[in-house]
Amino acid sequence: MVVCAHGYSGNARDFDFLAGRLVRDKGTRVIAIDFPGRGDSQWLTPLEYNFPQFVADARTLIAQVDAKEVDWIGTSMGGLLGMMLAAQASSPIRRLVMNDVGAFLPADALRSISRNLEAPESFRDLAAVETWLRHTRAQWGPIAGSEWSAMAKHQSRPLRPGARELRLHYDPRIAQVARPMPLSPGLFFWDSWYRVRCPVLLLRGETSEVLPANVARTMVDIRPATRLVEVPGCGHAPSLMADSQVALVGDFLHDGEVPSSEARREQTPIPARAA
Repeated sequence: MVVCAHGYSGNARDFDFLAGRLVRDKGTRVIAIDFPGRGDSQWLTPLEYNFPQFVADARTLIAQVDAKEVDWIGTSMGGLLGMMLAAQASSPIRRLVMNDVGAFLPADALRSISRNLEAPESFRDLAAVETWLRHTRAQWGPIAGSEWSAMAKHQSRPLRPGARELRLHYDPRIAQVARPMPLSPGLFFWDSWYRVRCPVLLLRGETSEVLPANVARTMVDIRPATRLVEVPGCGHAPSLMADSQVALVGDFLHDGEVPSSEARREQTPIPARAA
């Protein structure tokens, strides 16, 4: 079974393309999570939006579906949560994919994420939502027009019952949580990385500031069995919608055969079903 975990502003539907391919090509059971404050999950108080709570929620979910072990695919925040869960004693994670996130997040990158979360209160229609997503997710790399339209639909909800106007499908208060502490250089997760024992595929966008190249190389130095793949044509974070990215993830999860190198480069063409 595969568990997919989204980034700060995302939700479970970000993995529709990837999940569909894994089910079709590999016969994999896929569960994609809406973490609190996102998608169809409840909104909480700002203090309840914290990583330990999210990890505990994920572990409870895995236990409830009676899975002894799972493969975890996490983008940005979802990758951090997977790393923290993989670092725990008796972790259920068999293989871990960390999509453009690492054991250190620079403060400048956190500020950029926080700015992208500060969206307008309302949008007049789906076209306006799509325009906003194309701006805030510009670094995701080549994405088909049909995928942008699908994201606009799943990333929005009515502003209020019966209203034509839309708002984004997450609690705006999570932007407060994403802001880095004043004078802090960033967030450190090296303690968790040292304790990860499962095989890891580390994806890095070619121009990513969230996962700097030196952080990725240090992670590989600490755990030489880690597979580091640099994805050209994108920053934070590879969309996992391009055929080559889906194949890369699928091969790692099912065969573990990703050539080991300090930074293997992958081509990321627009999916064949592009509109």
